[in-house]
Amino acid sequence: MNFQDFQDPSRLVLIAGPCVIESEDHVHKMADAISAVAAECGFTYVFKASYDKANRSSIGGFRGPGLVEGLRILKGIRDRGFAVLTDIHECCQVGPAAEAVDVLQIPAYLCRQTDLLLEAGRSGRIVNIKKGQFVAPHDIRHAGDKVASTGNGQVVLTERGSSFGYNNLVVDMRGLKIMADTGWPVVFDATHSVQLPGGGAGGTASGGQPRFIEPLASAAVAVGVNGIFVEVHDEPEKALSDGPNALRLDLLPGFLRKLRALNDARLAVDGLG
Repeated sequence: MNFQDFQDPSRLVLIAGPCVIESEDHVHKMADAISAVAAECGFTYVFKASYDKANRSSIGGFRGPGLVEGLRILKGIRDRGFAVLTDIHECCQVGPAAEAVDVLQIPAYLCRQTDLLLEAGRSGRIVNIKKGQFVAPHDIRHAGDKVASTGNGQVVLTERGSSFGYNNLVVDMRGLKIMADTGWPVVFDATHSVQLPGGGAGGTASGGQPRFIEPLASAAVAVGVNGIFVEVHDEPEKALSDGPNALRLDLLPGFLRKLRALNDARLAVDGLG
């Protein structure tokens, strides 16, 4: 994909897929199913899955197949023509990941890690920075500046909610406009924003409130964003990571049709449609 895809107001970018690679067959199945819905609804599609969930609540949480096997699987998705995004956690992961995927994602917990941001920038790939739950909307620009200082201006900023007391998040819609004022494209993460961090399974996993995915995503599109991020699973109750806040696959068509209609209406009102 091209960075310009994130700058086209007529087509929202959809970043979607399972939280973590559960199996090679499963990610191919999900990529096929989601891409078909995205194409029907007029979205530019980026497949998302993690090869390692390094920030699980519990030591016993499923982390994924790891760097080598995970990147092999993701490259297989990319070789079929899909754009692919995945998380990176350490500087040593940047080079191998950049060879396998199109977009490198900085996890929210790592958005202030200067060395990681600089190494991601030097890769030449698009860099999607998740705004930490502890970072104000007007401060995330500093993370973008770090990437851009390498000469790589392909920066995307993603809102995923802000800490609101213990085990809860809240979304300040003003933040989307504040982040957009940086000049970089803004994506709204509709599934992590409804997460209850550490608030499930007796504190050994995160919980979630998936009934709020659609209203929050709708509000974000009405405000004006460049893309929507959703973790999608065919059986969220059986997902090995983040199932409680995932969007069920069979709900995706209606979800995207509504977002497309809202975006078209916004563009018409703004004189851009």
